[in-house]
Amino acid sequence: MLNPIVYPKTKLPKETLLQLYQSMLKPRMIEEKMLILLRQGKISKWFSGIGQEAIAVGVTLALEQDEYILPMHRNLGVFTSREIPLYRLFSQWQGKANGFTKGRDRSFHFGTQEYRIVGMISHLGPQLGIADGIALAHRLRNESKVCAVFTGEGGSSEGDFHEALNVASVWKLPVLFCVENNGYGLSTPTSEQFNCENIADKGIGYGMESHIIDGNNILEVYTKITELTKSMRENPRPVLVEFKTFRMRGHEEASGTKYVPQDLMDAWSLKDPLENFKQYLEKNKILDSKIDNEFKASIAEEINSHLQQAFDEEQIVVNEQTELNDVFKAFTPEIVSPTGASKSIRLIDAVSEGLRQSMEKYDNLVIMGQDVAEYGGVFKITDGFLAQFGKGRVRNTPICESAIVSAAYGLSVNKMKAVVEMQFADFVSTGFNPIVNLLAKSHYRWNEPADVVVRMPCGAGVAAGPFHSQTNEAWFTKTPGLKVVYPAFPADAKGLLATAIDDPNPVLFFEHKALYRSVYQEVPENYYSIPFGKASLIEEGQAITIISYGAGVHWALEVLKNNPDISADLIDLRTLQPLDKAAIFSSVKKTGRAIILQEDSLFGGIASDISALISEHCFSYLDAPVQRVASLETPIPFIGQLEQQYLAKNKFEESLKQLLAY
Repeated sequence: MLNPIVYPKTKLPKETLLQLYQSMLKPRMIEEKMLILLRQGKISKWFSGIGQEAIAVGVTLALEQDEYILPMHRNLGVFTSREIPLYRLFSQWQGKANGFTKGRDRSFHFGTQEYRIVGMISHLGPQLGIADGIALAHRLRNESKVCAVFTGEGGSSEGDFHEALNVASVWKLPVLFCVENNGYGLSTPTSEQFNCENIADKGIGYGMESHIIDGNNILEVYTKITELTKSMRENPRPVLVEFKTFRMRGHEEASGTKYVPQDLMDAWSLKDPLENFKQYLEKNKILDSKIDNEFKASIAEEINSHLQQAFDEEQIVVNEQTELNDVFKAFTPEIVSPTGASKSIRLIDAVSEGLRQSMEKYDNLVIMGQDVAEYGGVFKITDGFLAQFGKGRVRNTPICESAIVSAAYGLSVNKMKAVVEMQFADFVSTGFNPIVNLLAKSHYRWNEPADVVVRMPCGAGVAAGPFHSQTNEAWFTKTPGLKVVYPAFPADAKGLLATAIDDPNPVLFFEHKALYRSVYQEVPENYYSIPFGKASLIEEGQAITIISYGAGVHWALEVLKNNPDISADLIDLRTLQPLDKAAIFSSVKKTGRAIILQEDSLFGGIASDISALISEHCFSYLDAPVQRVASLETPIPFIGQLEQQYLAKNKFEESLKQLLAY
């Protein structure tokens, strides 16, 4: 038996009470109209929030207008309470240009800086970490702001939920975690989602203040959230709030509600937040039929006129170049040429020096990663950074790669820059989702760049075994929206890292561990940068083109040194996305032969794509088949003799000579 709604005593003025009612009425009326349009085939999908309006409206109105809020797909009341023009919402749902995603995404999968809203992605969990990053930016700038983020009871089962709560608690971030417990994750009841009595109980393990609120009671929601956010601005900390509510319609309209017992549906229908509040206002002589009818007429007129505006809007005109251009934020780097003295340093020193100089250049740049502060990182690249830049900007993180990548995106949303150090490139797998589904798609979806660099210590040759030796660049070169950089020399590493941090787009920056302390080079001491998409021609010859990157470049140099009679162009790609196709094609057309060397295993690696590109664009110039050389199709073994057998290094010389003899 459900408890009836009991409204607390309130000193709220009549105007505020009427605003709360009108603010719930508006999304309800919009939804009722959308359900008609859905049946008419004028919109493609709808996720209903009927019965949950009090939460979205109460939370949003309790926040300040310039505080970020991260809603879900049942939170129409967030968007209407932030007073987004309805025609823009209607255009969004019809995939038209006046929406927020240029027809590239649907429903509430969008954000808007103008209204301080960051929309969800279907993977749900990462947006909780985004809120951590937004709140962290506020704290670093000493701004008394709160960030509110929504999820459902189903989303609270995801690892990202626990990671985000843990990070927020450890860092004392003013994040209001709003969990709408509406009874079902699609058709899965809460009894099959978690085994504690309340979701709010999960906050206890993270040392976090938590509360349970009747999510259908607009006065309880608004007054309690107003009280909490005021306190959080004065005493920054995270708070978990569980809103008990119910979803009166299907997960989305096509799924229906047949799995819900009818007596449960009937009981919750008696707790309708809009109807109950209306009766309360009428009983207390605050609302009458005249005012109510005026509200409804005004909202109906607004809905109809804005709908017509959206209907009258032209369909999006397909333009392939526009689509390609919008994958990344336009960026023309201001290339800084090297000046002053140089010194012979290792690749690891060049990375450290480049990172330090970028930290000096950008006072809004934050480094995050496991053990990067006092310890200086497992490879000591950030050694001494803590003393120079402080704990705020050089941050040790819990072991939670997904939440930290998401938090880095949140920093970017809130006008900061972030460098995330993966302790080993292998560990990026636990942060893979936010990289490929959040960072990579952000600018294309809603014109919001992800100003994040993920540093990736990678590669074999140091007997580190299957979990610390991968060179996994191919995971990311396949994903539109990511830039991938892979230097082989200290001077390139320093200059390319500077460009990566300058670039407002997400960059995966690979650093080969075996090269860290084995490769020296004269490197300019002052800050400088190197453009992306420009390969380096290290050796010049006539007989064959060798294409490689990372450690493979040094393997090729060793073979050429031992075989001085081989006349070869040796191309160090340096960046894999963007790829310098022009340099490759020019060389292959000159030599007539091409061999591509990569440390990664063969199938699905970037060598395959380069081979295909050469075949497509240089076929008539080829005197032999394009050859790929890669490591064994196995995980990377630990013991030295097995690792040596695994690596492509040992096959390269023979393959090169065979191709020359073809």
